[in-house]
Amino acid sequence: MSKLLTTAALTAVCFGLCVPAAAAPPDPQALADRIDAHLDARLTAAKVTPAPPASDTEFLRRACLDITGRVPKPRDVYDFLGDSDPAKRAKLIDELLEMPRYASHSAAVWRAALAPETTAVPEARVFQTGFEAWLRIKFRANTRYNALVRELLTVPLSADAGSPTPALRRPEDPNPLAFYAVKEAKPENLAAATARVFLGVQIECAQCHDHPFARWTRDQFWNQAAFFAGVERHGDGLFAPMSETISVRVITPMGGKKPVPAWLLDDREPSRSPDVSLRAALAGWVTAKDNPFFARAAVNRVWGQFFGRGIVDPVDDFHDDNKPSHPELLDELAKAFADSGFDFKYLIRAIGRTKAYQRTSARTESAQDDPRLFARMSLKGLTGEQLFDSLVLATGFREGGGRGAPREQFLTRFALSGKPAEPETSIPQALALMNGKFVNDATTVGASPTLTAVCELPGLTTGGRITALYVAVLSREPMPKELNRLVRYVDGAGKDHLAERLGDVFWVLLNSAEFRLNH
Repeated sequence: MSKLLTTAALTAVCFGLCVPAAAAPPDPQALADRIDAHLDARLTAAKVTPAPPASDTEFLRRACLDITGRVPKPRDVYDFLGDSDPAKRAKLIDELLEMPRYASHSAAVWRAALAPETTAVPEARVFQTGFEAWLRIKFRANTRYNALVRELLTVPLSADAGSPTPALRRPEDPNPLAFYAVKEAKPENLAAATARVFLGVQIECAQCHDHPFARWTRDQFWNQAAFFAGVERHGDGLFAPMSETISVRVITPMGGKKPVPAWLLDDREPSRSPDVSLRAALAGWVTAKDNPFFARAAVNRVWGQFFGRGIVDPVDDFHDDNKPSHPELLDELAKAFADSGFDFKYLIRAIGRTKAYQRTSARTESAQDDPRLFARMSLKGLTGEQLFDSLVLATGFREGGGRGAPREQFLTRFALSGKPAEPETSIPQALALMNGKFVNDATTVGASPTLTAVCELPGLTTGGRITALYVAVLSREPMPKELNRLVRYVDGAGKDHLAERLGDVFWVLLNSAEFRLNH
């Protein structure tokens, strides 16, 4: 076969035959320029001067936290600062997207969106590992978003209600069924989650009555639930097996008498085949390129992840009274994302290259305070995963895995419940860090590999040891004023108290807002 193909190719070349060329991949810089043009036009109209570009260390730390979920290593800081390539920021984005940690962080972000119950409900936490593992596989392979969603919505369920598939016998294995299990396999729960996450609309308020603010009616809510009408859980508890009877195609609303058929939210009738689950019809419509909700909801969610607030904010609440701040930009992003084949990496590359993403978070004019203008980068509270993984990297802590491990305890306690761009949501994190055993242990010589190395490394001055702690925690060197003050503090206690005083500096840095926030 290979010989035949080679011969055909040579023939085409020799005789000038036309060989269709592969389509060029979309250019992320072109999209980045169009994003900036939309934002700049709005800033000009509002007479607001945007903040200047972020420093290299500020940009490096931000990009690492947003894409890989943790701060950079000290070696990465010095490598980036020493790189004189004018395109090094774009190059960094490309490199971060190819790291395994991109897949791990993306899996955690989307698990939190798709199955928030795994954080909020203690008994549902057992599903977190397997669901994230399934998502991690998808992001590692750069599975296109429409394919991922289609696979999730059409995951096979047993057709035999008398012998249903044990849904999650090993919940730690990669498995998308957690999405159904934590929703208790209830059609109304699955419909509400599907609309919220994949379409950006909250229709659950229409479960009992017409939506008070949006255009959704009670019938439309139950039309969506009908797509899952054949899904059934057999028994109580999250581990109960599930099945699907595809002949069940209508659902009786709660408190109602008349069954309701499946019907799409754009008022069109879904395709119906007697041998195919209605979930397939829903998945086909949800993920279609011309779906008016799907791509816009996805790009808005990613935008919210990187900028701290969505173009529509909250990111999952599109309705007539909650207009986008930049409607043309949202449409352009959605079209570009769909045209790229729903490629998340292309979208992130474009966002990371914009002037807007690369602005400092420091306010240089009061007019920059309106977050809807994106005149400067928002301060974002860290998720529990970002905070713990950054703490581990900074302190050199090594933990065992499994249930009850420090990471699980930490995530249970530090789940971010508010908006990312509302730093006050991380106040409980600050209090726990200041008073918690983890940080107190990590700032004690002997318990922290980082602190121990900094204290014991020969040949370093006090200033060099403090600088090493700054780079490990804050990804930057101290300013002269900071360094002079801290050198006086450490040296003032004498050599016998060097480790103790350096431990104090380490504790202060780990508890600083600069470490706790993504800025």
